[in-house]
Amino acid sequence: MELLLTPWLGMPAWAWLAFIGVVIALLVFDLGVMHREAHEIGVRESLWMSALYIGLGLAWSVAVYHLYMRYSGQNSVDPQIAALPEATDRAWTAVKLYITGYLVEKTLAMDNVFVISMIFSYFAVPRIHQHRVLFWGILGVIVLRALMIGLGAALLMQFAWLMYVFAVILVVTGIKMLLSMNEAVNVGDNAVLKFLKKHLRVTADLRGERFFVREAHPQTGKLVLWATPLFMCLVLVEIADLVFAIDSVPAIFAITPDAFIVYTSNIFAILGLRALYFALAAMVHRFHYLKYALAGVLIFIGAKIVLGDLLWGGKMPAEISLAVTATMLVGGVLFSLWKTRGQAGVSPASP
Repeated sequence: MELLLTPWLGMPAWAWLAFIGVVIALLVFDLGVMHREAHEIGVRESLWMSALYIGLGLAWSVAVYHLYMRYSGQNSVDPQIAALPEATDRAWTAVKLYITGYLVEKTLAMDNVFVISMIFSYFAVPRIHQHRVLFWGILGVIVLRALMIGLGAALLMQFAWLMYVFAVILVVTGIKMLLSMNEAVNVGDNAVLKFLKKHLRVTADLRGERFFVREAHPQTGKLVLWATPLFMCLVLVEIADLVFAIDSVPAIFAITPDAFIVYTSNIFAILGLRALYFALAAMVHRFHYLKYALAGVLIFIGAKIVLGDLLWGGKMPAEISLAVTATMLVGGVLFSLWKTRGQAGVSPASP
């Protein structure tokens, strides 16, 4: 019992285990109940699943409120939370930071839909098998984000100046995003893909929803292990998330150094992305101008670290950060939908 109450990165161990339990339960429900049999996920089902995950992501803010009411204090990981004398104020601040992080991660994740759609199209993966790739991909994301966020939180606790390094990364990333807005993505030129093709036996086409198969070698006739294009697709989806995480993880650490808020907002945003993919992929062209808002958000989040020091003697107040971030993202979505009205959509890879 004492071990469960032991603080770890700002929260008792039982809180981390409870969150992991929630995520595992959602994944089991998703794969074991909703998608026990492979089938094409239509826009309607995608939207219903997305509404469920968004609702759960926002509902988690209630858990955040009660956890920070009880366990946050002067020793809180985030100095903005620790500076507040009342437990209620600390809890509300934690909720605002969580929602800000969730909005940023959710919207940044939407930008990754385009890359994933390109990967599926390159490998000609039918929609009936796309959910399997995304499901196993999310397991990799959960582990990868845990490692990156745990390492980042530990480093920030030892070297606070790293926050300014994150700020520079975000500003530079935002500027690069603005400058490369119309550059095409060429999946075939990916260095990892070329390496895998050179060092693995890969079947010429898909083998259903299998990642590996045993088939006869064309020269020896012996049964050997082959990777399928679906496995290659999975690897590239994981690589895409790694590249995406290099931008998104510093973004949320710039909002708060609290690892519990960072990790839970990250995972809920990514869980919802998988569900929303099948609706977004068909209309990703409608969000073309959202990238300008995303670039602006990254620059703002990076700059607000310095602004917080200059104007507020520390971190920018959570309500200001939330208001500016939400305004930019909502404005970007509305402007993009208005600017692309009447444009025909393209169905996600469904050969």
